[in-house]
Amino acid sequence: MAADNSSSAQSKSAAPVNDPGKIRNVVFVGSSGAGKTTVVEGLLLAAGEIGRAGSVAEGTTVTDYEDIEHRTTRSVGLALAPLSFGGVKINVIDSPGYADYLGDLRAAIRGADAAVFVISAVDGVSGATRLLWDELARERMPRAILITKLDNPRADYDAVAEECRAAFGDSVLPMMVPIYKSEAEIGALLDILTGKVVDFSGGKREAREAEGEEIGKMERNREAFIESLITESGDEDLMEAYLDGGELDGEALKADLQKAMAAASFFPIMPMAAAGGIGSQELLYLIRDGFPSPVVAEIPEVTDASGKVVDIHCDPKGPLVAEVIKTTQDSYVGRISIVRVFSGTLRAESQVHVEGVGAGAADDAVRHSSNERVGTLTSPLGAKQRPVPFAVAGDLAAVARLVGAETGDTLSDPAKPLVAQPWMAPEPMLPIAIKAANSSDEDKLGTGLNRLVSEDPTLRVEHNQETRQTVLWTMGDAHVDVTFQRLADKFGVKVDRVPYRVPLRETFSQKVQAEGRHVKQSGGHGQYAKCQVEVEPLPPGSGFEFLDKVVGGAVPRQFIPSVEKGVRAQMAKGVLAGYPVVDIRVTLFDGKAHSVDSSDAAFQMAGSVALREAARKAGAISLLEPVVTLSILVDDEYVGAVMSDLSSRRGRLTGNESVAGGRTMVRAEVPQFEVTTYATDLRSMSRGTGSFSSEYLGHEPMPPHRAEAVIKEAAEDRR
Repeated sequence: MAADNSSSAQSKSAAPVNDPGKIRNVVFVGSSGAGKTTVVEGLLLAAGEIGRAGSVAEGTTVTDYEDIEHRTTRSVGLALAPLSFGGVKINVIDSPGYADYLGDLRAAIRGADAAVFVISAVDGVSGATRLLWDELARERMPRAILITKLDNPRADYDAVAEECRAAFGDSVLPMMVPIYKSEAEIGALLDILTGKVVDFSGGKREAREAEGEEIGKMERNREAFIESLITESGDEDLMEAYLDGGELDGEALKADLQKAMAAASFFPIMPMAAAGGIGSQELLYLIRDGFPSPVVAEIPEVTDASGKVVDIHCDPKGPLVAEVIKTTQDSYVGRISIVRVFSGTLRAESQVHVEGVGAGAADDAVRHSSNERVGTLTSPLGAKQRPVPFAVAGDLAAVARLVGAETGDTLSDPAKPLVAQPWMAPEPMLPIAIKAANSSDEDKLGTGLNRLVSEDPTLRVEHNQETRQTVLWTMGDAHVDVTFQRLADKFGVKVDRVPYRVPLRETFSQKVQAEGRHVKQSGGHGQYAKCQVEVEPLPPGSGFEFLDKVVGGAVPRQFIPSVEKGVRAQMAKGVLAGYPVVDIRVTLFDGKAHSVDSSDAAFQMAGSVALREAARKAGAISLLEPVVTLSILVDDEYVGAVMSDLSSRRGRLTGNESVAGGRTMVRAEVPQFEVTTYATDLRSMSRGTGSFSSEYLGHEPMPPHRAEAVIKEAAEDRR
């Protein structure tokens, strides 16, 4: 989008913005290796926000940005880089490209109003790229595509652009086309929207008319582009002028571009050779003139204290509604919250109401609220934290020391508390059992984990009472590595991985009778209790039944509940490998008591002994393993491999169905024991394109040879 021949209209972004219409919030999305960080550096250079290594702009060099971006991506998962260009503040959110950071991508999407989809001209469109596109499409996020690495000898812009159109739809069309003056060296860009050529061959950026072969290439690309743009914008007047062959008004075309992009129905393709700076200013012009402002962007649903939906607009004078899209810990500043303001104005040193649902363990996540004072507001760039007095509706800022706020929480006026509907965080599916490396670290481990889950909604902590393990539910191996590193760096806690134990069950496979005796005589009051029981299996899912068939008062009435209590206590401990006993009926039919030495405690002990003795006599206690229903979404080309793999995991295929976009949903029932690492296994098997959900189905008998291994391991642990 050729506009100015220089960047003289640029200004620095540290100053606060008063008009939401002068803000653009843009997330950069793409697979790892596509070049997102290099692109962001190019934009910061083009806007004059940073200088090249050795030069200074706002005290930040390219090297500074690389260092902070690497540190931020590893610890926060996304980096915020505000810049000013042509009178507009652009908040650039550099999102992570790894699948393990899907939660950070969704947080970045929440903070943005449009996306730049970065695709390498060398690698093209992969299955993982299509997944990212689908993620943005679900949110109806306005998008432009940026094809990078065009200075690589293997780059083919036209081929990748056509590949994008085939993958993402007919409304994906080049808005600029590179013209090479030599192999891997771009001399000019054809601006399809304006019909001009942006020429770099003279060493500086100049706009001119198309000439020679450029004219034919311009005409071939412009016809499809303009026709699609006008169609998607719904501009009937401009369409009529176009069909009549009349001159098209440039400002009207820009307005149509903004309208079609805001509706997420038209997606221009832009080129970039970031190493030479070619394409950076053109992308900035597109963001400024074509991307929607927060004023027209959709705001999440907001409710008041009674749950009533409140009508909220992007108005600096409206009620305050801001959301924490990310939290992290800085070794010098402490907790830092990156905040998107949807309504009102967030001011430094003001009081706010913080409310949300914590991202803690699944069994103890609770709604929390508090009133806090906002500390310093900053506009972060690289290692610099530039203070600002306020952030208006539509803007993003970093807030220091907001200690009670977690990722996803809402900030509002204490006099009128409001809550924004949180975004959907992906479910972590890879369980990792851990323990503190040293006993002295155990207390610090709990504190560290609580802090981490408040920052990262994709990290869940489970304290499993059955297996007596602390389990981290994570997104993948990279997520695990970063979590361990953060525990060590921020909290001084080292952890060890231990084998993850699947919560099994035990049950009886045949009817058996047994006696429980607890008799001790050691002077004074002794302990005396005898009970005879019959134990029999019940159908799966029946639970536990206790029957009293004692006659003649053999067991006094007051001690019959004691026997049941002892049986239940032993069931919870297990009788074979330490797992709970389920689906049995225990019938008390006889026993014996002593007038002095019998007691509640003695009959509890006798009931416990009776169940253990029955298990020993039965000799055929079954181990039950949990079975889950998997719903696996994969590209059609991987269906065969997935089905074969499920069979090797003792899975039962229950069906599959075709899904739009050349994908298939495969459904199967699989023992949980076989899919504890499925999050990473499926990703490897499908080259990053597969996803799945899991739902508990029930417990079923474990094969004898596997049960023997579990029993042997349990016996060794008891030694």
